Formats: sequence, C-alpha cells, structure tokens
Amino acid sequence: MEKNKGGERKAMLRDAGILFAVTLLSGLLLGFVYELTKEPIRLQEEKAVQEACQAVFAQADSFQEREFSLSEELERELLGEGVSIGTLYDALDASGAHLGYVVESTSSEGYGGDITLYIGVTDQNHLNGISILSISETPGLGMRAPEVLVPQFADKEAGIFSYTKSGSSSPLEIDAISGATITTRAVTSAVNGGLKALEGLLEGGM
Repeated sequence: MEKNKGGERKAMLRDAGILFAVTLLSGLLLGFVYELTKEPIRLQEEKAVQEACQAVFAQADSFQEREFSLSEELERELLGEGVSIGTLYDALDASGAHLGYVVESTSSEGYGGDITLYIGVTDQNHLNGISILSISETPGLGMRAPEVLVPQFADKEAGIFSYTKSGSSSPLEIDAISGATITTRAVTSAVNGGLKALEGLLEGGM
C-alpha cells in the first residue's frame, strides 16, 4: 500500500515537473516571439498612421502630435454619442508653417465594433476628407464604407453632417450605404465628433 502511495507521489511530481517545463518553455518562446515582432509591428502601425494622416492632408510634409484636453462637458457629450477622441496632430508644410489639424476619432457604435478614422481640417475650417484606419463591418455592406462614405466627406466646409437614405440634397448630407445604416451612422458620428472636438479645442485657445 505504501509502495503504491510512493509511486503515485513520484508520478505526480514527474507530471508536475513536465507541466512546469512545458509552461516555462512556452513562456520563453512567447517572450522571444514578442520581442522579435514588437519593433516590426510598431513600425507598421506608425506607417499606417502616417498614411492615414497623409490621405487627409496631402499638402502637409509632416505631422506633429499635440497634447490636448477636452472640457468635461464636451467629453460627456461625445461619450453620449459613442465617440472618443484619440490623437491630435498639427499638419505642417516643409518650412514648418501650420496648415491645419488631423484628428483621430473612434465610434463604438459600428455594427461590428469600433470604427476609427482620421479627419483632416485646414486652418480655414475646410474639411480635406477622412481616412478610415480600422473597421470590422459586414463584408459587402458596412465594409464598403471606404469606397462609399469616405469620398463623400472630401473637400467640404467643416460642419455637422447628417446622412440620408433618399439622396443627399446638401453638402452636409451623406448618402447612406444601402443595407448598412448602422455603419453609416457610426462613421458620420465619428466625423462629427472629431469636428466638435477640434472646434472646442480651438475655442478654448489651444
């Protein structure tokens, strides 16, 4: 009986040792893979951001991140609309002269989750356009946002946009994607939120 118990203990210790070794090896491998891929991933993310900024401010030569703080009232308003503001950039020309701003805005109200986009606005309050950085909507419907919605925000005076299903009748109306009203609403809210944030920051003497 004692021999059986001793054998069981040895087996348990052996199994525990094997499990520990496997866990340790897995952790080391994951750490190695993370360190190996961390820098390429960071560079790829930076490239995606630069491309998104350039897409909405082609005349700019560089983009400089700017610190900012929204008022509590504006932050609550945007939160109620499902919008959060990310990074803000100054758009500069080759001589360093200020051309405008690029604002990162995210709507949490997309059909498939968050939709993050960049908005380019000149110092003259002109909306150059928008660029979608990340989106996970329904293929064939909401995923058509880059081709259907993005062009409609190009080269407009900045204002509060709305969407319609019956054909736009003003520059501030956006034609909704057929069968993807939720995506259309989310993109429009993200754009409006970004423009409101920028307006609030400028009025606050940013």
